[in-house]
Amino acid sequence: MRNPRITALLVFTISLFGTMQASATNLIVGGKNFTEQLILSSMTQQYLSAKGYTVDLKNGLGTTIMRQALESGQIDIVWDYTGTALIVYNKIDEKLDQDESYQRVKELDARRNLVWLNPSALNNTYALAVPQKRADEDGLNTIEDLANKINQMHQQDPDKKYLLGVDFEFASRPDGLAPLQALYGFNLDRSEVKQMDAGLVYTALHNDQLNVGLTYSSDGRVQGFNLKLLQDDKGFFPFYSAVPIVRKEILDANPQLAEQLNALSAKIDTAKMTEMNKKVDIDQLPIAQVAADFLRTEGLL
Repeated sequence: MRNPRITALLVFTISLFGTMQASATNLIVGGKNFTEQLILSSMTQQYLSAKGYTVDLKNGLGTTIMRQALESGQIDIVWDYTGTALIVYNKIDEKLDQDESYQRVKELDARRNLVWLNPSALNNTYALAVPQKRADEDGLNTIEDLANKINQMHQQDPDKKYLLGVDFEFASRPDGLAPLQALYGFNLDRSEVKQMDAGLVYTALHNDQLNVGLTYSSDGRVQGFNLKLLQDDKGFFPFYSAVPIVRKEILDANPQLAEQLNALSAKIDTAKMTEMNKKVDIDQLPIAQVAADFLRTEGLL
């Protein structure tokens, strides 16, 4: 051991082994099966890989399956939405504002050893959308404007139809179409409500086959098809803030991970996400490329 060459070699070997051990943490990032989630999960995988982690990606999952995988430890990191956690996972139908929603799900999941990190400024909630041309012609900026327009039209011509496109679930769920109409004071009969696959609503609006449709606020087709989101001036739709969630065990084993993911979360908002969704859904760019371009633009890659 007194030989300096042997000592130096031993020190180098121990140092190298220590470095390999420190970077050998395997993280599994999960994601759901729609464009926004595919982008978020790809972005997270690329970002953490650049930070020196070994990261596997398991996306394309259904909402419940992803949640079960997170709770059972098969997945370590996901992006999920406050509204989904409240309504789907915890069956809470109480009306809460944005911060209250976040604090409630954070507290509930702490008992399950799941940590909600800092929320992004991305709110992918429900929204009523109309073609921009129709919004300009009818002076539609809010859902209340829409309600007034529907009531006025029905009074002037009871036989005239105002067509609303919604997905099958929203049409019948207890916190869906019926209470929306009750809050805003308008009524559409069955022939005016067109139930269809959520994705077809955008196409129908684009082709002028609907007057108004139920959409998602950060969907790329809103921008791609030149649709206008009507302001929910009475606060009917819950907040769906996108937040990174990590198993506590993983955070404990990786002290810098929370800060790193919070830095990523701070760069994401609804407008940026809408643009990324558009690049995939309308411009047909590869998901991994869109995610990487965002990370580079924001100085994260």
